[in-house]
Amino acid sequence: MEAESIESLTPLLQHADQWSEVLLLLPLLVALEAVLSADNAIALAAISRRLPDPLSQRQALNLGLLLALVFRMGLIVAARWVLNLWPLQLAAAAYLLWLAGSSLLGTSLASSAPVSAAQAIQPQTIQPHTNSEPPAPANGLGSVVLTLAVTDLAFSLDSVAAAVAVTDRLWLVMLGGLIGVIALRLTAELFIRWLEVYAHLERAGYLAVGLVGLRLLLRLALPQFVMPEWVLMLLVAALFLWGFSRRKPEIAAEVTP
Repeated sequence: MEAESIESLTPLLQHADQWSEVLLLLPLLVALEAVLSADNAIALAAISRRLPDPLSQRQALNLGLLLALVFRMGLIVAARWVLNLWPLQLAAAAYLLWLAGSSLLGTSLASSAPVSAAQAIQPQTIQPHTNSEPPAPANGLGSVVLTLAVTDLAFSLDSVAAAVAVTDRLWLVMLGGLIGVIALRLTAELFIRWLEVYAHLERAGYLAVGLVGLRLLLRLALPQFVMPEWVLMLLVAALFLWGFSRRKPEIAAEVTP
């Protein structure tokens, strides 16, 4: 007699099968979140660096990713209807392309700004800020928090679609998304430190953001020629290798004995 035929054992066997499926799928969902969120982490780190001090940057990451978690949970719940909604995909693609383009253009203009001969010869003096004229941050905390949440939402379209394709258990996808956001928070803070060290890393991150936006746009316009996931991952990996290829001159001078 087979065990399944014993009525009293059937619920236990079903629960055992469910837990074995959870133990198998949860690491897979977390791995998907980690792989598909690498470029997301560096973009969030670069956005957080718009604030003037580390305390504000950490606060922005905490609040921004908390709001992003709410958005992501809503996206998971509505995934059946939302993921096939082309206006949302178009808006996400346009936002990511705008974020990459504006950031890269701003970085390029700042790095290529001409320096006059008088400025080059004249020694630079640092004027301390007085209490009557405090330094004004380029971006407010609220705008950075909202930008972080919207950026994560745009990136989440791919990761949520991949997670929903793996399993239809809603709570399991939401648990994977929660763990992914926590990992993203830790990774983004690490990237903030690396952005201070490596000269090309910020450009590499925004180029990766542009690639994700371009892939979303191509998937809408030419679904038959959509870029495979492995091609996108190879391109992002190549960009990250370039991003870590050179230290900033002042950091290299400190390291050199």
